[in-house]
Amino acid sequence: MIDLYFAPTPNGHKITLFLEEAGLEYRLINVDIGKGDQFRPDFLTISPNNKIPAIVDHLPADGGAPISLFESGAILLYLAEKSGKLLSGELRERHTTLQWLFWQVGGLGPMLGQNHHFNHFAPQQVPYAIERYQVETQRLYQVLNKRLELVPWLAGEHYSIADIAAWPWINAHQRQRITLDEYPAVFNWFERVRTRPATERALAKAQQL
Repeated sequence: MIDLYFAPTPNGHKITLFLEEAGLEYRLINVDIGKGDQFRPDFLTISPNNKIPAIVDHLPADGGAPISLFESGAILLYLAEKSGKLLSGELRERHTTLQWLFWQVGGLGPMLGQNHHFNHFAPQQVPYAIERYQVETQRLYQVLNKRLELVPWLAGEHYSIADIAAWPWINAHQRQRITLDEYPAVFNWFERVRTRPATERALAKAQQL
């Protein structure tokens, strides 16, 4: 059993998408970030950076004590290795997957997160910041579109943790003032992920919280 400390944010959705795809048993534990649950001492022992998602795996592969992990990219890598799914063991495909996973956690997520903040949550309008992150968002969508013009999935021929990491951020494209019609390869990929049964199950579970 895996405990998933969760809130319905793009980073939270990454992990439910993976768990549903892999068929791993898990329990959703809601972390109400609006009420400050992420600062509770018991949560900070699992996620010292006071962010979701975080997991506790009560049945790790080594048979030892439960393992706790924070940071969505690290969690995806751990779960892929635990389950043997959505991360190829072949050298080239594996590292192609990992480079696009790291592109998401190091670039796509942080930049689109800043876009969300300055467009929707900043206490005052900062035109320079809004423009700066909008331009960077558009650049990253173009990078993604060019990649998906060449291959069906980010890692190449197979759906992987790289797609799972990126998709929830693209799912928020309207909040980023992005029209997917301008990025046809991204739109095609987005729809193929959206209609996967595991994606539908993951989003439905999030709505139940």
